[in-house]
Amino acid sequence: MTVEKFKVPVSMLAPMIDPGQLGFDDTGGLEPLTDIIGQERAAEALEFGLNMKSPGFNLYVSGPVGTGKGTLVRQMVKRMAQAALASSDWCYVNNFQDPSRPICLSLPAGQGVSFKREMAGFIDGLRRDIPMAFESKKYLDAKAKLHDDIDAKKKSLFQELTELSRTRGFGFEETSVGFGIVPLKSGKPMTDADMEAMTEEEQWDLNERRKTLEGEIREFHVRIHGLEIEAEHQQRHLDRQLVTNVLEGRYETMRRAYQEIPAILTFLERVRDDIVHHYKDFLPREGPTLAIPGLEFKRPDMSRFLVNLIVQHDPTEGAPVIDESHPTYTNLIGKIERRAHMGVMYTDFTEIHAGAVLLANGGYLIVNALDMLRQPFSWDALKRVIKTGEVKIEDPGEFYGFSTAGLRPEPIPVNVKVIMVGPPILYHLLQAYEEDFGKLFKVKADFDTEVERSERQDRQYARFIAKLCREEGLPHFGADAVAEILRQGLRFADRHDRLSLRFSLVSDLIREAGYWARKEGHSFVSRADVDAAVSHKRHRSNLAEHWIQDEIKEGTLMIDLDGDVVGQVNGLSVHELGDYSFGRPTRITARTYVGTKGVIDIQREAELAGMIHSKGVMTLAGFLAGKFAGSYPFAMSASVTFEQTYSEVEGDSAAVAELAAILSSLANLPIHQWLAVTGSVNQLGEIQPIGGANEKIEGFFESCSRRGLTGKQGVIIPARNTKHLALRLDVVEAVESGHFSVYAVNTIEEALELLTGIAAGERDLDGTYPSDSVFGRAAQRLEEMAQAVAEWSEGEEKPSGHIITEP
Repeated sequence: MTVEKFKVPVSMLAPMIDPGQLGFDDTGGLEPLTDIIGQERAAEALEFGLNMKSPGFNLYVSGPVGTGKGTLVRQMVKRMAQAALASSDWCYVNNFQDPSRPICLSLPAGQGVSFKREMAGFIDGLRRDIPMAFESKKYLDAKAKLHDDIDAKKKSLFQELTELSRTRGFGFEETSVGFGIVPLKSGKPMTDADMEAMTEEEQWDLNERRKTLEGEIREFHVRIHGLEIEAEHQQRHLDRQLVTNVLEGRYETMRRAYQEIPAILTFLERVRDDIVHHYKDFLPREGPTLAIPGLEFKRPDMSRFLVNLIVQHDPTEGAPVIDESHPTYTNLIGKIERRAHMGVMYTDFTEIHAGAVLLANGGYLIVNALDMLRQPFSWDALKRVIKTGEVKIEDPGEFYGFSTAGLRPEPIPVNVKVIMVGPPILYHLLQAYEEDFGKLFKVKADFDTEVERSERQDRQYARFIAKLCREEGLPHFGADAVAEILRQGLRFADRHDRLSLRFSLVSDLIREAGYWARKEGHSFVSRADVDAAVSHKRHRSNLAEHWIQDEIKEGTLMIDLDGDVVGQVNGLSVHELGDYSFGRPTRITARTYVGTKGVIDIQREAELAGMIHSKGVMTLAGFLAGKFAGSYPFAMSASVTFEQTYSEVEGDSAAVAELAAILSSLANLPIHQWLAVTGSVNQLGEIQPIGGANEKIEGFFESCSRRGLTGKQGVIIPARNTKHLALRLDVVEAVESGHFSVYAVNTIEEALELLTGIAAGERDLDGTYPSDSVFGRAAQRLEEMAQAVAEWSEGEEKPSGHIITEP
């Protein structure tokens, strides 16, 4: 048998890049990369979504970590934002009619700060000017004249009352509780003797006159009180007229400055009315003050006139771009803080703070989908904002059922483009289980993980290296180092014709190579430095692999790497440990015997097999039945297992190895133990590609090299996996020197020929296989099993040498 036809050429094992064809000596002379490599599909989707102004055309940016999603999104968003108009400033002011419902005001970009400053200056000026006006001579004279006029009227009324009382025969005398009336006789108060000397008729007349006078005195008090009320009204009118005159100039200046914003004019009118009606808040307090600590008199709070500027923008910076890294409810929507005073929590409109949505109003909001969905209320709040087009800042305590008699700020209208960044699986889950998602996020931007290699892409990779070197102060890369980075980029993609777009991995490799270059004192990074970075990173991560390979070498994990064994084959598996994965050989054994149970997967019976692995094993039964069932019943049972594995086995990449072990046991043909095999197989015997081809080859190579390469050892892979090969250079060198081999097969027949050294066999015209072929021996054995079952069913004695199992 010739095996050369199955060998994979050395040129296909790993891409070799000639540094001389890159067209430069080092990256120092290259122009740094300014765009993203190989994400044209995503860039087109982003361009469409960002320019689409209709409702619901928000974006979900999908792709694995490290593909440059965030970088491209920020670049495109910032470019578009710079060309857009700056968004409005927003502020909250006091609602003088209902302080629990603050009013929102919108101003052109940059004017919010001016309005806040001018409003504070307006109030500070009045706090200075109003007290001065009340101390002016003109005001004091007017106030004195007003009081004198009222006092004269009171005096005139009192004189009238005095004259009237004298005509009634009474006078006034001072008592401990005020003034009282006493009867007069000859102009003097009557004595007790005078009173006793009066007749009954005179006493009755005196009482009647007293009652009449008391009524007139009550009328006097009413008129006096009326004068006092009139005095208060006149005083208040005088004071308000004075305050109006004081603030009129400042008010008119403010009104003219914002005459094109009706909402501000309305607010200024209410401010003026409040100042006029509560002008005493601007005056110093008269009378003694309390000396109790904490209760000392303070001037009335003027915060009701303040402007709470919650969103401000520079008119020269374009539309806002907010990248919210921690999208909690309050960070996203906003919050109302509270202050403590004398053990009481209180709040007002000055404690309202904007969230990311308001800060991004008129622009772009970028959030991480996973981070947002982890936060209570954030997703529902964002949906509500997109649906209603407004932000309503509320106390989150209300969502938990706590009653809070707090503020109800006026909702602020928003128009924001939301860009959610997340993994692909989350997009599909939201589409399936969140009914509003498809209506709110109508644009998906998918980021790829690899791009077809070309001369242009090689150049862009080099420019990316140049950019990173300049940004982070790394030594520049020589052409040979760039070539090695390109080769590692192909390896990251598991293809020799495609470059990886996982630039987080590439960037870390560039940084580590720069570190080793500096440590060695190199002015430029060389290929040796890149190799050092790769080997050191592997050494830091491969402790588990080292343990397993040591146990294989010592024989603790039983793996035969030489000789021939019936029903035993070296399969290959991959272990994934976070950011590091490695391959290793695993012994797979099979035993066949008379029965009708078909293929028994011990892993599945022990509940140590995943669904895909179980499917692969059941596929083997379909292949065997289709290949051999015909003129006699298929009377075989076979057990197959992964030896020395104690955790779940998943995947169908061991199907070829399992089928080879079963056929080896059935045909009683030994399998070469110096070979390992991986591949999936369908019911037609076609070998299908698998994942982790590079790791599996390198894992078996590591086991062989530790025991010593013999020149016969090698790995059989599906031919459709040859395009995924990007092996380590030490493996390529071993293949090139003839110490190791990699074979590629398309069918199970080709794999069996390599594993056994015997042709699998093809059916003759009479439908039988050659007796000396793998299939011929297997068919003969199956016929014997069928006869044994038939004899046993007829009650005859069991043939010796056969194991009979109950059907």
